[in-house]
Amino acid sequence: MDTELIIIKDYCDRCHVDPQFIFELENDGLITVHEVNEERYISSDQLSELECYLHLYYDLEININGIDAIRHMLNRIESMQKEILFLKNQLSFFSR
Repeated sequence: MDTELIIIKDYCDRCHVDPQFIFELENDGLITVHEVNEERYISSDQLSELECYLHLYYDLEININGIDAIRHMLNRIESMQKEILFLKNQLSFFSR
């Protein structure tokens, strides 16, 4: 499946985002930036994550380290929810 690449400069101009914020996210491993012909891009499948990070950073004034901690906790919660669902299904199967 091909994902669309979005030029970071264009995205930042349209959304009024400081490009440095995106590069800080990249440096901390929160998003992946692609470089093609000396132009930097983000993939369209990262937009929802990026929007979440923008909300945390600009609206809630959470720094990059805090965003990383929140991302880690949300990933753990998602993993535990999947495990709980699996265990419930197992319990249901063996309870019959």
